[in-house]
This record gives sequence, structure tokens and C-alpha cells, in this order.
Amino acid sequence: MQRLLTPVKRVLQVKRVLQEAALTPARLLPATHQWFSTVSAVPLAKTDTWPKDVGILALEVYFPAQYVDQTDLEKYNNVAAGKYTVGLGQNQMGFCSVQEDINSLCLTVVQQLMERTQIPWDSVGRLEVGTETIIDKSKAVKTVLMELFQDSGNTDIEGIDTTNACYGGTASLFNAANWMESSSWDGRYAMVVCGDIAVYANGSARPTGGAGAVAMLVGPEAPLALERGLRGTHMENVYDFYKPDLASEYPVVDGKLSIECYFRALDRCYSFYRQKIQKQWKQAGIDRPFNLEDFQFLIFHTPFCKLVQKSLARLMFNDFLSASSDIQSSHYKGLEAFRGLKLEDTYNNRDVDAAFQKASLDMFNKKTKASLYLSTHNGNMYTSSLYGCLASLLSLYSAQDLAGSRIGAFSYGSGLAASLFSLRASKDASPGSPLEKLVSSVSDLPNRLASRKRVSAEEFTEVMNQREQFCHKVNFSPPGDTNSLFPGTWYLEQVDELYRRKYARRPF
Repeated sequence: MQRLLTPVKRVLQVKRVLQEAALTPARLLPATHQWFSTVSAVPLAKTDTWPKDVGILALEVYFPAQYVDQTDLEKYNNVAAGKYTVGLGQNQMGFCSVQEDINSLCLTVVQQLMERTQIPWDSVGRLEVGTETIIDKSKAVKTVLMELFQDSGNTDIEGIDTTNACYGGTASLFNAANWMESSSWDGRYAMVVCGDIAVYANGSARPTGGAGAVAMLVGPEAPLALERGLRGTHMENVYDFYKPDLASEYPVVDGKLSIECYFRALDRCYSFYRQKIQKQWKQAGIDRPFNLEDFQFLIFHTPFCKLVQKSLARLMFNDFLSASSDIQSSHYKGLEAFRGLKLEDTYNNRDVDAAFQKASLDMFNKKTKASLYLSTHNGNMYTSSLYGCLASLLSLYSAQDLAGSRIGAFSYGSGLAASLFSLRASKDASPGSPLEKLVSSVSDLPNRLASRKRVSAEEFTEVMNQREQFCHKVNFSPPGDTNSLFPGTWYLEQVDELYRRKYARRPF
């Protein structure tokens, strides 16, 4: 294992690397997956100064190799055409067979991120996992991921699992950044892993499932930097979605309450965020209110895509109510009838919803729609949903389009915990820049989605029944052909009589 350098030697080493622009060469892997090195392959510099622009250096997405089409589910469930595709805004839904569990999803995405960036395994000093897919009440997913670091001898890695519905990944990202900006940072990278398998009992909620994982490498001088001090957070105790039955993968869901909680949290987080950024602006001599135009892009946790469009409309409604009457009249023509309303009285107001969806449609198309590409074709990935939206945005826009932009990000987890924060894209979008490399590394996302296998609604239902059958079962090997998995995918090979799980990787 590479011995850690002293702070002075680290500074000299990183300066030399930056001067020589010594990045590990890119390499190409089979199938449709193109991997690029996006970060320096040496540990970072640890100095006495505050690390600059801590954020996302690299990002990797994993989703299952099969999906069910929502039109097939509409027919199979004997519901009106368009109920899922138009009403929910969902076209396809990825799902896992018994061969994949939360450990295998996270093993796959971490391995792929490390192989693509080609950084040494001992240059990771913190690894956090955000997930609500619990297969053990004590043993963390993070402990399983340590198998990947075994050959490097790197056991000095802080971090553990964080759980609160779909919010755990964001909490893990904040923890990683806070570690890097603290006296505990030892100069190495942090890694954040978000992953979940979202499955529902047979019924109206089942089409809102999905599965996937996202891994992010966190460090200073990032092409997507977390804006310091700009987080609006709201937390409270509610029972909108929860999983009290530990023998089942299925949650208890109050759909109407959950949407109300989502909107209430969005309102509160946006209010707190605006207060904080306006305070920063005032100190900088900028005296004007913050509004949605100050975000170049907006991404959201996505239980289903239609909710995101409603959420952007909700934020416009927030701007409308906080604006002066003169601005309301000049910038929000045709909406004057809603002037006297209160936010807390309008969670189920269809007139407000319809009017502001229409008023915000152009903004939605420009700032948010592209981020829903993965969600539309793969479904809800719970903790990784928001970061799948980020990957979609990066895959469909060029580095030049993103350069210098502020990306607003709303994370929601039932129960509830929510935050609105922002990422600032680097201004440098030149060829070979960190931002350009980050964008290039996820540019194959549409092709990878297109390479999946479409299965029938009947086959999908059979797999869901198998998951019920094998949930918490012991002494078995999962049924199925591993050749149906993407090359390089980790999978569950065996569960022994003591519930111990063994994993293997499908070769390239």
C-alpha cells in the first residue's frame, strides 16, 4: 500500500501532477460502456487551508440489464391506456432478479467507478453508503464493499451506511464533504454510494418501482462543486412511507400524504435556501430577491416523473407568492387570481397545480426535463434517484452548456428528511478539462439503457413472485442465467445456512 505523504510532500506532488497534466490514459471496455479517466491517479494535497470547491469529481451509474415496458403493465393490470405512461410520466421500469441484491448493486457501481477513474484503491479515505434496502439489521453494505479494497491492504476507510428512505445518499454526500472540510481529512478522496431496489406489492404502486445505484468520487477542485453554506433542510416525523415489516421488501405507503409531505418539504427547503443565498448576496452587495431564474438547471428526487413537473410548478408558485404585486402583475400575467392564497392551503389545489404547470412549462423544458431521462426509462431508484437525474443531465448536455451553471437539487426521503442544495459547474469546459471529462464519462447513458432486454409483464410478475419466495431464505443459490447480466456485474452466488452471502462477478 502506498505510504501516506506528509502535507508538504503532498502539496509538491500535486503541483507537479497539475503542471504535467498527468492523467491516466482513457481505456475502452466491451459492450456499450465507455470509460474515461477523469481525475488524478494520486492522493490529494492536505494543507492547512480550507479545501476549495469540494464536490463531485467523477460519477458512475448502474442499472439492471432488463426492464418491463409500462404500456405492457397497463394492459396486464387492465388499467386505462396512459395511466402509467402519461399519468405517472413513466415509460419503462428496470428491475432486479433474485440474482441481484443491494450488496451486488453497490459492488458493481464501486468497482466500475474505480476501474474507470483508475485511482489507486488506497487513495480512498472515506466511503459512505446511502440506502434503504436493508437485508441485515446489523451488517452494513459498506462492510461488504470493503472486499474490493482487500488486495490493496487499505482498511483505513471511514464511513458507514446511512438510512432514511430516499435521503440517505444526500446525507452521505454531505458527510463526505464535511469530512473533507474538517480537521479529520487526511488528504484522500471520499466516495459516496447510493443504491436501492424499489419494489412494491402487486397493486397501484408497483409501476413506481425501479432499481439502480450511483457512485460518486468526492474531492476538492471538483467540476461540480457543492456551494458552501447553501443548504435548506426540513425534517419532521410523519408516516407517509415506511417499512415496519422486516420480513418483507414492501413498504407501507400513504400516497396522498406522501405527496403532501413532498410539497411541504419542498416549500420549506426552498424558503430556507433563499434566505441563506440572499444573506450571502447582501454581504456581497447584491440586494435583490432570489428566484428560479437564478438556477440554470433544477433536479429533483423522482418517485415518478409527473411529480417533478408539478414540483417545478410549485417552486414557481413560491416565487409568485413572495413577489411584490407589481412583479406579480408584470411577470405572472394571468395568475392574479391566486394572489391571496397560502402555500399550506394549496397542496391539493388542482387549479393552482394546472395553472402553474402551464406557466412553468417552458422553464421545465429548459431546466429540468433532460434530467428525467434515466427516471423515465428505469423508474425510481430511491436514494440514487436524484443522482441518476444528475447523470441524465450530464449525459444530454455538453460541457459548454453546463459551464458555470448553478444546478439546484432537491432531495426528499419519507418519514421525513429533505434538503435543497446547489452544485456549481466549473467555468472551464475546454477539451480535456475535468468538466468535459465528467460529461464524456456518462455520455453513453442512453445507449446503455437501449441495450437492456425488454421482458413481458408476465415475466416481470414471475420475478417479483420469486423475490417474495427467496426474501430472507437460507441455504440456496439464486435461479437464473448470469449471462443475462451486463458484463462486469456482481451478483449473488449463494446464501448459506447461516445467512452469509457470497458474491461473484460476471467477467467481461
